[in-house]
Amino acid sequence: MFARKISIRLKPNTLAEFIQKFEHDVIPLLRQQSGFKDEITFATPGSPDVLAISLWDTKQSMEAWDSNAYKDVLKMLANVIEGTPKVSTTNVLYSTLYAVSTDVPVAQPVAVSA
Repeated sequence: MFARKISIRLKPNTLAEFIQKFEHDVIPLLRQQSGFKDEITFATPGSPDVLAISLWDTKQSMEAWDSNAYKDVLKMLANVIEGTPKVSTTNVLYSTLYAVSTDVPVAQPVAVSA
């Protein structure tokens, strides 16, 4: 499983509009994407910063979203976001909501002799 983290800076006093656009426009678009698992979005009232994390079944699904529909999302949110959102991706190592299998090897304990 893979995660895509987006740090967004909102224009002043646009959190309510952002929430409405995200719920009515972005989430339905995400749900149509092959491999999409979940979206978790964080915001603090009074702060211009929003953190959005989407979960994907494969790296290919995540990259397909990034190269196609994400550009449409940026257009949808253009009047509420300031600047260009910062995007990073990572493997999901553990989730209490989803069964996660990873290609990342887990470190084995090392025996220490006295």
